[in-house]
Amino acid sequence: MRVLGINAIFHDPAAALVVDGRVVAAAEEERFSRRKHGKRPVPFSAWELPELSAAWCLASAGIDVDALDAVAYSFDPGLCRDAADVGLSDPWDWLRVDYARRAPQFLAAALPGLDPEKVRFVPHHVAHAASAGLAAPPAGDDTAVLVLDGRGEVASHLAGVYRDGRLTPLYSQQLPHSLGLLYEDLTRHLGFLHSSDEYKVMALASYGQPRHLGQLRDLVRVTDDGGFQVERIDWSSMAKAVAAGGELAEEHADLASSVQVRLEEVILDLSRWLYDASGGATTLAMAGGVALNCVANARLVAEGPYRDVWVQPAAGDSGTALGAALHVAGELGDRSAPMAGADLGRGWSDDELEAELRRAALPYTRPASIAAEAARVLADNGIVAWYQGRSEYGPRALGHRSLLAHPGDPDTTRRMNDVKGREQFRPIAPMVRAERFAELFDGVYPSPYMLFVHRVKPEWRDRIPAVTHVDGTARVQTVHAETEPVVAELLAEFERRTGLPVVVNTSLNTAGRPMVDTPREAMELFGSAPVDLLALGPFAVHRGALGGAR
Repeated sequence: MRVLGINAIFHDPAAALVVDGRVVAAAEEERFSRRKHGKRPVPFSAWELPELSAAWCLASAGIDVDALDAVAYSFDPGLCRDAADVGLSDPWDWLRVDYARRAPQFLAAALPGLDPEKVRFVPHHVAHAASAGLAAPPAGDDTAVLVLDGRGEVASHLAGVYRDGRLTPLYSQQLPHSLGLLYEDLTRHLGFLHSSDEYKVMALASYGQPRHLGQLRDLVRVTDDGGFQVERIDWSSMAKAVAAGGELAEEHADLASSVQVRLEEVILDLSRWLYDASGGATTLAMAGGVALNCVANARLVAEGPYRDVWVQPAAGDSGTALGAALHVAGELGDRSAPMAGADLGRGWSDDELEAELRRAALPYTRPASIAAEAARVLADNGIVAWYQGRSEYGPRALGHRSLLAHPGDPDTTRRMNDVKGREQFRPIAPMVRAERFAELFDGVYPSPYMLFVHRVKPEWRDRIPAVTHVDGTARVQTVHAETEPVVAELLAEFERRTGLPVVVNTSLNTAGRPMVDTPREAMELFGSAPVDLLALGPFAVHRGALGGAR
């Protein structure tokens, strides 16, 4: 069976292609359109489809539109009710729903040759659930699934269990109560862009104290039936509003800390209820934008009842394209294969990369080992733009479209944030070879998708200060040689030169822009930022060879 999944309704439009139960391609539209998050989450943009990513998914697999068995759209307008009836203040929500109803015709226009009758609507939270429960590694038994986000059709949460590839819903929290919308409101109050910058609030929380936790426990409550209630919150009574780009103070960090801790507590309570309701499923799979909160995820693992917790690397709305496709493929009789990795986007052959370098008239070399060459530059405290293989699906750079740096220099954090043009309170993350993880860190292992924070062991904090956050944690990516041999080689060579088994890894982009996706975009970033080496596949472009200076 060939099923194309589409996410388009709110934000992070994306497409994913599932063939015979296996995901073969998945990409976010922002990587093609170069618009961060693809579009803003307003009703007037709901008609916009991931046309470019959908066309690429099909072309990459050599599949014609008319050969598709189904197109799965990750929203079901038939479930919707009037916004006022579900407690939302959104007078134009009817327009979003109307656009969703017309999605089959819009898709047929965007993908010439598509029969609109092949389009199937998949409930938004079912698509989220499938992206986790059906894509997770085999559990050996039932898999509980927890979805938390801003909103779907009429709900903001789904708790259920997968048994033999079939979802049994156990509870769904109805709107307007929403943990995702709660965090979005706080993001907006602190002067950040909602449905975009929530991760900044999570980082800011580490600098504060949860002074308002008692009040928030009264306003955000768990119910006995597996749900929760969120009352209207007067944020200004706790900290004054911040204008966009405005200055943050201690009161704002304290408010962020208070909401973060309350979020963690509620997630723990929901997960414990789900454990009991599922009959003691030992594996939990998570999706939805709230599942990208790696601090909450780490606490869930440490204090929750589950043996294993797996989070979809594209846990936000982009992942619903994959989940919708997997769900429909299952309905058509295919059994889903576990997701082998997040490198599901575009890639270029060595010959294609070299042709791009020649077109740009850049001086380059092909060293015997690009990993060793990059490690040498990193050991000399240089910054490396690392472009290898297929691009990642989801918001994390995982060693395919990355900026790399030395973790032992305390000034690296400032330098990297300057390169990217972002706030200085933002942490940068480490990647480490899997076999060295336990020597440096405590916490979830393996962690190949950077979706948990880990405690840096005290004896290493002074040795890798650039990746140790103010609270003594780091968001670690474990690198496994069998799946990431070139990155593992780089880490081994860097350790041989420096004695440090860790390298800084952050996304290959500058603030407000999507991650680099094409070779040309990588060269443009290299030409405009103080980066010392561009490692483009097996090829090396050095800053010095261009006549520039660091």
